[in-house]
Amino acid sequence: MPAIIGSILQKARLSSKAACLVLAGLSTYQVRASANDVVEQRIDEIMQEAARKDAFNGNVLVAVNNEVVYSHSFGFTDAAGTKKLDSSYRFNIGSITKEFSSVAILQLQEEGKLNLEDPVSTYLPEFSPWADRVAVKYLLNYTSGIPNVHWKKVRGDKDIYDGLRGIQTLDFDPGSSYDYNNNNIFVRQLIVERLTGRPYKAYVAEEIFRRCDMPGAAITPIVVGSDIASGFKENLVADKPELPITGGSYLSTTDLLNWSRCLNSGNLLNAVSLAALADRYDSADSQSSLGQVEYQDGRLSRHVHDGRSGSYESLLISSGGLTIVLLGNSYRGKLFELADAIEASLM
Repeated sequence: MPAIIGSILQKARLSSKAACLVLAGLSTYQVRASANDVVEQRIDEIMQEAARKDAFNGNVLVAVNNEVVYSHSFGFTDAAGTKKLDSSYRFNIGSITKEFSSVAILQLQEEGKLNLEDPVSTYLPEFSPWADRVAVKYLLNYTSGIPNVHWKKVRGDKDIYDGLRGIQTLDFDPGSSYDYNNNNIFVRQLIVERLTGRPYKAYVAEEIFRRCDMPGAAITPIVVGSDIASGFKENLVADKPELPITGGSYLSTTDLLNWSRCLNSGNLLNAVSLAALADRYDSADSQSSLGQVEYQDGRLSRHVHDGRSGSYESLLISSGGLTIVLLGNSYRGKLFELADAIEASLM
């Protein structure tokens, strides 16, 4: 364990056994019975030390039983280092954005417009012959066998579409192996557009973000505004401009909390559809379309997903009544360790 994170964990002053009680939801009463300022102080000690040691530049939000107990900003909005972040800022959430396209696919199945067992060619016939072999369900758990994007050839959405049309062979038989790559997501988005007659951005804004009370959430490409945290490297070098590709997302910490709440609300999907999104390939390194999840009694009992895009980093953990959201715009690679320390402090 890195020394910097070890010292932060020591600040938590809680045994691993007690931390497990928090995660299991057994200490909910104790947390709620504590004065909010005590809980806030415990978390703030951890985050202030992380900020002092340059282990985090971004926004953090912690909720217990969906009640926000801590929300704070650390560091700067961009490489200039002259303007401080606040809670209104939005960050690129990297791979967490993949959850939205998977939810959209299951919404369309609930509406009778799609069947997960159908081949992709049912909805995108121009992609034959490989699309005849790939069932839609394989796009959700990254077992399609579709080759990854040739990023050196991509300048926008058309290049991605042309690349998909040009595929001649799959990397493996669908369902037989696992490959976490972005072409699965782009095909999902295209299916959504084809079946709804709406741009993917418009569909997600109306059918997902609006329903989940996520007013700040936006799908790329977006117009960079005053409330967008810009990515920059640790040496204060700004990230290169993003490619104008559809599908990335910019969210605030509150938007991501509301997303976590919404998944279990029944407002987006029924319990059967939610369970389908928890399916993953049987290997140690595999993820479902919602990341690492556990599903019990018709609900997500644990939901962990992280993301990275350039210098942006993100982490969502929701488990046992505790939700932690960490969004950064200057990559440090310490989000899981910080979340561990926060979890260990709430007792």
